[in-house]
Amino acid sequence: MNNTSNYSAKLFMLNKPKGYLVTRSDDLKRKTVYDILPSWAYDNQWMPIGRLDLESKGLLLFSQDGQINNALTKPGSCVKIYEIWLRGHVTEDHISQALKGVESKYGLLKALKVEKIGMGGAKTKLRVQIDEGKNRHIRRLFGSLKDPKFGTPLKVVTLTRVSIGSLKLDIKSGEHRFLSLEEEKLLLKNLKN
Repeated sequence: MNNTSNYSAKLFMLNKPKGYLVTRSDDLKRKTVYDILPSWAYDNQWMPIGRLDLESKGLLLFSQDGQINNALTKPGSCVKIYEIWLRGHVTEDHISQALKGVESKYGLLKALKVEKIGMGGAKTKLRVQIDEGKNRHIRRLFGSLKDPKFGTPLKVVTLTRVSIGSLKLDIKSGEHRFLSLEEEKLLLKNLKN
């Protein structure tokens, strides 16, 4: 564990690889994030803050402090940024719809900001900001929109969380590290109540 005084005793980050569940155990014996973390993370009850689905990757925070967990997962409390590749041609109309929101059985799904950052064949790369995280929020939001050329739903093929609030992902896939005290202070200070 971390004993250095310049590092947080409350928060650490993991760059979650694709193919790992964010859960302490799985009845189907699938891999969980605890399989790639040191045993102290499981043994000392470090809990994930929020979720990333099995197919998603990127920044995931852990804490033993329930108040920090609640503060960071409360809708509207902090912005999370994702970089996604979509199968399909994303138009300005799609971006407008994502910003306006689409109704789903999970409620209104919408993005705060959507920026087109790349194209490759029939795929589009976007940077998407949200401040809440309903179940499979981004996948369902864009999956409800149709490719204008083919009439098929847009499909998220890769999804990577690159930041939570002021904290940016800066470690390789599968690695973890404790936040610095400065990172912790900045992250928690900037939460919206």
